[in-house]
Amino acid sequence: MSDNVVHILGFAGSLRKHSYNRAALRAAGELLPEGMTMDTFDLSPVPVYNEDVEAEGFPAPVQEFKARIAAADALLIVTPEYNYSIPGVLKNALDWASRPPGQSPLAGKPVAFMGASSGYFGTARAQYHLRQVCVILDMYPLNSPEVFIPAAQTKFDQNGRLTDDRTRESIRRLLLALRTWTNKLQAKN
Repeated sequence: MSDNVVHILGFAGSLRKHSYNRAALRAAGELLPEGMTMDTFDLSPVPVYNEDVEAEGFPAPVQEFKARIAAADALLIVTPEYNYSIPGVLKNALDWASRPPGQSPLAGKPVAFMGASSGYFGTARAQYHLRQVCVILDMYPLNSPEVFIPAAQTKFDQNGRLTDDRTRESIRRLLLALRTWTNKLQAKN
């Protein structure tokens, strides 16, 4: 990192157009501290993982996703919670990015999580499962702070703009911590 700027790639594990998680990702882009930039990736073009398809060559959206991960210094994953866990679309994208074994751009990548839901726990269980997935992917999750956005319907307006100051401050702290974590890990390398 010669320019001392941490470049992050953010993506949301929701395909819904008016998703609170996609809105939270947009809010993170607005709240970036100095010394950080963020690009985002839309997971909707990534096909369902199939080893037969992989054997024929990685589809273009997967190639782009993997290249964008490789080019980033760190990742920001914003996940909804479906049935006490991460959504299939997010797991699918991570499965594609992990291939082929031993050549994943995810390995050694710093990552932070956040998530929004209309429920009380604000994706705590999904984020816990995502941490478990990161173990086999050899990623470096940021442990603290954690950002759970419960009762999301009360924190975003009808245009998807984050209106809750406390949540905005939590996201700011997460981004600052991700910048510090990334710099720390890069200094060790």
